Amino acid sequence: MSSSCFVYFCVFVFNRWSNTRQSMASESSSDSMSILAAKICNQINSVFTKSTSTPSPLQITVDEIASAAARCGKIFVYGVGREGLMMKALCMRLAHLGLSAHCVGDMTTPPISSSDLLIASAGPGGFSTVDAICGVAKSNGGRVLLLTAQPETGSSVKYASVVAYVAAQTMADDGDEGTSASLLPMGSVYEGALFVLFEMVVYKLVHVLGQNPDQIRSRHTNLE
Repeated sequence: MSSSCFVYFCVFVFNRWSNTRQSMASESSSDSMSILAAKICNQINSVFTKSTSTPSPLQITVDEIASAAARCGKIFVYGVGREGLMMKALCMRLAHLGLSAHCVGDMTTPPISSSDLLIASAGPGGFSTVDAICGVAKSNGGRVLLLTAQPETGSSVKYASVVAYVAAQTMADDGDEGTSASLLPMGSVYEGALFVLFEMVVYKLVHVLGQNPDQIRSRHTNLE
């Protein structure tokens, strides 16, 4: 990029930024941080108020993790992109609860066996990598819990031992004709729903596994 083009680019960015600031400053109170946060939280909350098959994704996930813990099995998690970040957040809390929890892809991840559980997420129904990982887990006798918003059409479903339906918008239906406009783009609603779901899962598991705050806190790393 020539120096003159760069200058024009900087001027353009500055003007856009300046106009955006003026626009934000003139916004009504309906667009305040607290109101916007409430709108986003309400949209994520709506995922859990929709009529879905029973048992709920919360009950399924708690039951599967508790069963794996009862048989002294390891728990593996896997997801891609922002879904993967939510899975890693769950994995950290499972480790805090004293479970043998591992993120697929880490250099220290052990092999999966018949006593173990893989929890995988494929919001739009399937990803090539999720399909592959679930296939490997299944072929080695592991139990596969799949979290998805597309339980009927997803390519990952055929590898699942059990499917937890999270009825949220994903990239698969973002912007579909006939659907109401969403505050959040692409798969953000699904990803936010995963985070909330996993917080509920951990809340339930604390009681199921008989853990207390001191025990949970004692397992947090001191290398940070």
